[in-house]
Amino acid sequence: MESKPTPETIKTSQRVLTCPDQDQSFGKDPTKRRDSDNFVQEYVPGFVDKWDELIDWKRRAESEGDFFIQALKDRGCRKILDVACGTGFHSVRLRQAGFEVVSVDGSASMLAKAFNNGRKHGFILRTSLVDWRWLSRDIHDKFDAVICLGNSFTHLFKEHDRRKALAEFYAALRHDGILILDQRNYDGILDEGYSSQHKYYYCGGDVVAEPEHVDEGLARFRYAFPDGSEYFLNMFPLRKDYTVRLMHEVGFQQITTYADFQDDDKVDDPDFFIHVAEKDYSENPDRFVPNKREVSRADGI
Repeated sequence: MESKPTPETIKTSQRVLTCPDQDQSFGKDPTKRRDSDNFVQEYVPGFVDKWDELIDWKRRAESEGDFFIQALKDRGCRKILDVACGTGFHSVRLRQAGFEVVSVDGSASMLAKAFNNGRKHGFILRTSLVDWRWLSRDIHDKFDAVICLGNSFTHLFKEHDRRKALAEFYAALRHDGILILDQRNYDGILDEGYSSQHKYYYCGGDVVAEPEHVDEGLARFRYAFPDGSEYFLNMFPLRKDYTVRLMHEVGFQQITTYADFQDDDKVDDPDFFIHVAEKDYSENPDRFVPNKREVSRADGI
């Protein structure tokens, strides 16, 4: 019997990120794993190898069209920081569209896959292993846009981690830069239950992606593949208005939210929300008025 490999460590600035073991491990009660550092151990090599099967690059590109490319072009953006590059889908698409892109991720396995995918498409991606909360220690440039896509922001479980990450994104932007951040429609999942046709994000037709457990502090998703393998992700179920409020409080002036790539008020039950937050100073910034549910939620989660 082969011995289980010992996790390697990779130093990034003053932080040490641990590479995952071969198998996921959530302990005796997986629903108690609610920590911002969990994701490093969740993206094990086997799961990462199947990630592109889950999102299906071709169908994903067809479903979202040029939404992100056009949003960036409309605002004159050229230099992009992809802070959750995953296996490189958006980094590659943006390179194909002529943007200058720096691709970072907190998962070494994801970053290696992204680099290889970039080479397959004819690009050498500029990659860096980074923890968002200490982004400025490793990334020193200023960017026209920061993109945080793929529901990645929900890996942060503590409010001060979310605030710190948003502050780092804000600081990485030029004075008139933008942040594009997406999230699942957790409001719908928490209030009405889960339903998704996987039309936009997770387009792999033979892959099951559904919640195994949901409460106000945890959304645990199961990903089942045709070969019988299963993997799990523990995420924090961010409500839309809460996310918008945090972005305002960090300093973003104007925030426009889209639902499945359309105006927010035109879609009844979207799978995803996309927030476009502008840093450029405005004398009349958006005034965010939290709804009753948002006011009642406890801070400091």
